[in-house]
Amino acid sequence: MEPATEILPAIRPAVPFALHQATNGLIQDFLSGRAATTLRAYSRDLEDFRAFIGPLVGAASFTLNQAACKFLIGGQGEANRITLAYKANLVERKLRAATINRRLAALRSLVKLARTLGLVAWTLEIPSLKAAPYRDTRGPGRNGYASLLEELESRTDAKAKRDRAVLRLLYDLALRRGEVVSLDVEHLDLKTGTVAVLGKGKTERETLTLAPETKAALAAWIQARGEAPGPLFVNFDHARKGARLSGTSLYRMVRDLGAAAGLKVRPHGLRHAAITEACKVAQAAGIGLEEVLDFSRHADVKTLMLYRDRERNVQGRLAALVAAGARYVEPTMERGEQ
Repeated sequence: MEPATEILPAIRPAVPFALHQATNGLIQDFLSGRAATTLRAYSRDLEDFRAFIGPLVGAASFTLNQAACKFLIGGQGEANRITLAYKANLVERKLRAATINRRLAALRSLVKLARTLGLVAWTLEIPSLKAAPYRDTRGPGRNGYASLLEELESRTDAKAKRDRAVLRLLYDLALRRGEVVSLDVEHLDLKTGTVAVLGKGKTERETLTLAPETKAALAAWIQARGEAPGPLFVNFDHARKGARLSGTSLYRMVRDLGAAAGLKVRPHGLRHAAITEACKVAQAAGIGLEEVLDFSRHADVKTLMLYRDRERNVQGRLAALVAAGARYVEPTMERGEQ
C-alpha cells in the first residue's frame, strides 16, 4: 500500500505515486517569493480550503500538501466539482464577494503552478462571483483627512509624530498601508525629498517625490525616531515596542483617530480620498488622466475612471436634467371615454 493511500483512504490507487510525491512541495513553491501581505492572505485562504476538504476524505488531521494532493489527483472534473462545492460553501457563509473571489483565485493559481510544473494538464473552469469593486471611491474626503491631522495638532510626542507622518503618506502620496509599513529608513531620502515605494504586485521599488508637508512630517518623525537602520515606522505597544509597525496596527491607528474625530475611516479610505481629490484638482489644473494614473499607480485606467466618474457624478447630474426637463401631463378623460 502506498503511503499516500493510508493518509487518504478515500483515494483509490488509480493515481501515480509520483504525483503524490510531487505535490509534497507544491504549497511551499506556491507561497515562496510572495509579498508579505499576499503571503498572509493566500495562507489564510488555503487553510480555509484545507478545513473544507478534510471532511471529504474523512481525515481529522489534514495538511495543506495533503489537501493539494486530494485536489489534484482526481483530475479536472473532480477538481471542478470540489471547487464548485467550496464556492457554494463560501456563499452560504455569507463572505464578501471579494473574499470569495480571492480564495477561488488562490485555487486557480495553485492549479496553474501545478500545470507549469507538469503535474496536471488542465485548468479550473469555475468562475468568480460578479462583484462591484470600489463601491466607495471617495473615502473621508479632504475635510475628513484634515480632521485626522487636527486630532494630532496639539501633541508633540513621538507617537504623534509617527502617526502624522503615516497619515501624510497614506493621503498625500495615496500609498497603500502595505506600502507604508514595508518602508525602511534607507528608502527615505530627505535630501532629495523622495521615498522608494514597493508597489502592489511589483518586484522593484519606485521613487516618488514627497510634497513639502509630507517631507516635513517625515523629517520630524526621523528626528524623534533616530536615523538607525531598520523599519521606518515602529510599534509603540509594550508587547512589540520597537518592532516594525504592522498593517493591522496601522489600521487600528487610523480607525481610532477617525473615531476620535467622529468619523469612520480606514487606511484605504485615505487613498480613495486622495485619488478622488487628484481627479478633481487635475481637471482644474489642466492635468490629463494619464498623469493622474501615475499618481494613483493603478494598473488599469478603467479603475481610475471610477474615481473620476463618481467625483463628477455624471449619472446624478443626468438624472436631475432628465427629471427637470420632463413635461409629461396626465391626459384628462372626457365623460363617456373608456
